Amino acid sequence: KTVCDLNLSSVLMNSNLVHRADSFFLATKMAAPLTLLLIVAVTIRAVLFRSSWAELISERVEVVSPLNAWKRVVEGLALLDLGVSPYSGDVFHETPFMIYLFHFVVDYAEIVFMVSPDLVFCLSRFLTSLKQKYALESDRYPADCLELLRSPKEMFYIPLKVAMFYLLNPFTILSCVAKSTCGLNNAIIALFILCTLKGSALLSGILLALATYQSIYPLTLFAPALLFFLQRLYIPVNLRRSSFWFFTLQYAFIYVGSLVVITGLSFFLLGSWDFIPSVYGFIFSVPDLTPNIGLFWYFFAEMFEHFRLFFICVFQINVFFYTIPLSIKLKEHPVFLIFMQIAIISIFKSYPTVGDVALYMAFLPAWSHLYRFLRNIFLVSCVLLACSALFPVLWHLWIYAGSANSNFYYAITLLFNFGQILLVSDYFYAYLRREHHLTHGLYLKKKDGTEATLVLK
Repeated sequence: KTVCDLNLSSVLMNSNLVHRADSFFLATKMAAPLTLLLIVAVTIRAVLFRSSWAELISERVEVVSPLNAWKRVVEGLALLDLGVSPYSGDVFHETPFMIYLFHFVVDYAEIVFMVSPDLVFCLSRFLTSLKQKYALESDRYPADCLELLRSPKEMFYIPLKVAMFYLLNPFTILSCVAKSTCGLNNAIIALFILCTLKGSALLSGILLALATYQSIYPLTLFAPALLFFLQRLYIPVNLRRSSFWFFTLQYAFIYVGSLVVITGLSFFLLGSWDFIPSVYGFIFSVPDLTPNIGLFWYFFAEMFEHFRLFFICVFQINVFFYTIPLSIKLKEHPVFLIFMQIAIISIFKSYPTVGDVALYMAFLPAWSHLYRFLRNIFLVSCVLLACSALFPVLWHLWIYAGSANSNFYYAITLLFNFGQILLVSDYFYAYLRREHHLTHGLYLKKKDGTEATLVLK
């Protein structure tokens, strides 16, 4: 018996050593291309920072908004240095944490903006969670569905693809060169995703509270994060189970408590509550109708004042309305739900920029196994590329040449958002279809033996 125990322990030790050696080898193999990618990304940003394009990019309405424009941050810093509240005027609308951060690092702002997008490397860390899940569940799928599962080799390159999709995305580069604080908000959300997928409820709740504090809309990420932790702890989503309510209240307490503490610290730093109407009131009421890539500005420029409040509520509820039905439909797939919610926020928020679009597009390589089920990917790609090229053209025709008007620019804005909605809905359809095939088989047959056609209702 002792000899058997010794043999068993030696086998386990050897297997652990082999696993660690494999992990080290894979990490070493991935380090070189990731390092090269990082060097290329930082070099591109550094060159553009020193070029004559930097000032032009910082003025583009597609890249910056009244919430995250660097010029407004500089104005707020000037007021703070003079001993005046940065929220005394109608220029600065960032949070107190952000202005005090740049109060200390304003001389190194370019370095901060070049380094902060690199935190989105954290998105690549979901590889571990997904790989474990597929390894555990691959044996329960029908035999003809094994081709729908990704191999370990395909999973291995996902981190590199995610990093490439974000760091080399022109939208990300433009936001960085314009010094848009959107990049810092994306970094906070990326860290929240990392901590969630690593299973740290405490850090996840704190970072989600910080993301909510920055722009309110990440509140909708509470549901997918909670579903992920419930799934990780094998707690069923059952309103009659005490374990469900216990963990839900625990995570909600971490989130709400962190949000209260952060808000209280902001009051302590500023000495007043002026930041609440200046930041959150500004986001919800949309008083600044500067053109952007969103849906609000043109509509409310043409709106009669006595209808304004009603339609403000209608437009703002879009971000939050889809959370409940999507959470019900995707309760078993919280990682994909996070992707859906981030995409919805970037489309329907009041002051979107291309930096918001770049964040959810970084997820697309994670769903590369859905490409075979996408129906409109070529059309969507052409629409998004054409709109990206036409934004500056129609802006020039409207503002400088005077040969066009706001209708032309808003038409491209509508088409751009239509392309995004079509992209997200296409991925949603593809994901549901793949899950259906994994349950019922890839090649569906009718009762008479003929091939069946799958219709999503």
